[in-house]
Amino acid sequence: MDVFPDFGAVGGAGDLRAIVGALLMYVLVFAVLAILICAVSWAIAASSGNYQSAMRSRAGLFVAVGAAALAGAGVAWMNFLIGIGQQL
Repeated sequence: MDVFPDFGAVGGAGDLRAIVGALLMYVLVFAVLAILICAVSWAIAASSGNYQSAMRSRAGLFVAVGAAALAGAGVAWMNFLIGIGQQL
């Protein structure tokens, strides 16, 4: 006798995909806005000779790029896991 979990009993996989996708979309939008703001402030600070502000803006830019990359990878990872879960 084979015993397997009933994955069909867990409803809401489509809702989960929609909710997580919407949240990650907001993260991507805010990360792109942060990239734009940090890049502009880095350019202004560097051109005016304020190197301390330029360094902080550069760090903010790198953090925003990392957040955008993680959010983009999160969408792919979630879709992969949901696809694997449906095949079990």
